[in-house]
Amino acid sequence: MGLYPDIEPYDHGMLDVGDRNRVYWEVCGNPLGKPAVVLHGGPGSGCTPFFRRYFDPDAYRIVLLDQRGSGRSTPHASDPATDMGANTMKHLLGDLELLRRALRIEKWLVWGVSFGSVLGLRYAQTHPDRVSELVLTGLATGSRAEVELLTRGLGRIFPEAWRAFRDGVPADERDGDLAAAYNRLLASPDAAVRAAAARAWTDWETAFAPAPPRSIARYEDADFRAGFARTVTHYFAHDHWLGGDEVVLRDAPSLAGIPGVVVQGSLDFGNLLGIPWRLREAWPGSELILVDEAGHNAGAPGIADRLAAATDRFRE
Repeated sequence: MGLYPDIEPYDHGMLDVGDRNRVYWEVCGNPLGKPAVVLHGGPGSGCTPFFRRYFDPDAYRIVLLDQRGSGRSTPHASDPATDMGANTMKHLLGDLELLRRALRIEKWLVWGVSFGSVLGLRYAQTHPDRVSELVLTGLATGSRAEVELLTRGLGRIFPEAWRAFRDGVPADERDGDLAAAYNRLLASPDAAVRAAAARAWTDWETAFAPAPPRSIARYEDADFRAGFARTVTHYFAHDHWLGGDEVVLRDAPSLAGIPGVVVQGSLDFGNLLGIPWRLREAWPGSELILVDEAGHNAGAPGIADRLAAATDRFRE
């Protein structure tokens, strides 16, 4: 059937989650339908209306939110005064529970893309009684190997773009943790330093996306660019605030009893580490669907159709 038509929210608001943070949320579809929550990527990307189209609006009560510091949530990570110490995995998991209770939802399907799959998996591992199913794409698990691949390993495939990315940090930091180095630059009191670091980070992000550098519209918004780069590096430099390496993969067996579908592009660079297959082997009852000639893009032909088919399967 493919994607569903565009719809508008029937309710929305700002949830006070503490730490002076307010999280934007909206609900679409059928108020009496099966609850589902959408977790965007980044971290720091924010939700878009396109995500609503993966769900049958007659069958689902679709909840979308902008995670702390992103999108319409406040304060935004682009503001240098925003306290990023109040933006960790523990905080995001807590926000989901506060929102679930505020909306009087007992259990919901969790849909996640990219970093949203890290968050969704960890939420299901820590709150298994609140998750009916998982539908994931652009799979990530927040391991150090994934961060190393994205910040250094892909330099072997995109050498010129990577050298520009590496050279965006001081010379004495170029052989170390590049995410941490960029995170320090993005916290600089000098606005010009912050702006240059955000531009360099997003130029590298687009270098290995299915588009040439600076062709992704959202990266031309200075506030988005600054908030996104600051949030990504904040998580990358701290093991995604999971408390250690490969925590999500380690705890994957605890997902037994929660049905799940992972729709993954065959050309997604995360596949180089075998992450989708490792998760499938560790998660009883999960299904991995590979889409030929597709990468890390939830809206790509083939991926989008299969994501909608997955939510259709679970709509009863």
